[in-house]
Amino acid sequence: MTVPPTAPAGSNSAAALPGADPGIRTALRRGFGLLGPRHGRHTLPAVDVDMLALPLGDDGVVIGVDAQGRSAVLGVSRPTPYDVLLIGGLWTAQVIALRAAAIGTRVAVETGRAEAWGQLAQALGVGPSGMAVHDVGRVPPQGASAGSPVLVVRDCGMRPPRGRVVSGAWQSVLTVLPYLSPVAPRLIRQARLVGVQRVSPDEAVQIGRSVGLSREDVESLPTLSDGVTLWCADRARQYVMTQATDVETGLLGAARRID
Repeated sequence: MTVPPTAPAGSNSAAALPGADPGIRTALRRGFGLLGPRHGRHTLPAVDVDMLALPLGDDGVVIGVDAQGRSAVLGVSRPTPYDVLLIGGLWTAQVIALRAAAIGTRVAVETGRAEAWGQLAQALGVGPSGMAVHDVGRVPPQGASAGSPVLVVRDCGMRPPRGRVVSGAWQSVLTVLPYLSPVAPRLIRQARLVGVQRVSPDEAVQIGRSVGLSREDVESLPTLSDGVTLWCADRARQYVMTQATDVETGLLGAARRID
């Protein structure tokens, strides 16, 4: 049996068909099928190349709405250490923890009042997006990673000790102070973000000095409604109203400043 010679690589298959119809040869040269749609070229000026980047940590927990009714988002999953201080009520801290878990963040709570977190921890469970409650000073290493970010909530009273588990890559720390205390200035200096809820006029003045608030903001702090927080980062200031969903209300009750 004679095997026909193979056409040389790169040769047109029509040339290997002696006597083929000219129309077939033309089709082979051009290819079968319909021509695809024509699109304009996508170009970017060289001066704009630096604007292209993959955003990291710009999504997060929706903690409420601002004065214009826009969603206020707290990015707790970051590739760099991130410390947050909340001078406010347990209710707001628990809403933040609950919503962090809802987006897949593991939550580790360090607290001296485990009973206050028990119902929430039971509802979430212990898992990839659950909550674990630990005694003060007993939080084990969390093994945070990009695929398994962690939020450590430190609810350790007026004088929280220095934490064994600190903020790091993909592990943020939220420290809760019910009111201003002697350790507050140190925590304010360490924090990248500070949230302040309703406080007394004297406390408002002290916080205003530490954070650099305007006179209007200082005067507003003693009048804030339950669920309202003034968030401060560098020179940015934003009032946020946190409103609970039906599920959150069932677990935590109505918004409140004092527990």
